[in-house]
Amino acid sequence: MLIREAELVAVTEVVTECRDPKDNKFLELAVSAQATCIISGDKALLVLHPFRGIPVITPQAFLWQEQSSRTA
Repeated sequence: MLIREAELVAVTEVVTECRDPKDNKFLELAVSAQATCIISGDKALLVLHPFRGIPVITPQAFLWQEQSSRTA
């Protein structure tokens, strides 16, 4: 099911803004894919909220948002 729903994204931009260089790849992917949010529990990513207009939220916050939008 994941393969059927997945979308291959070419990374088109280099990002070097995260304090943990290993996490820059996630930011590059989010920017290149024009992501609507970045879901992470990583503190090095969370402190960047929002990153170039993309919300960076915890999995718990994402689930809360989704639940709230379904009951509204």
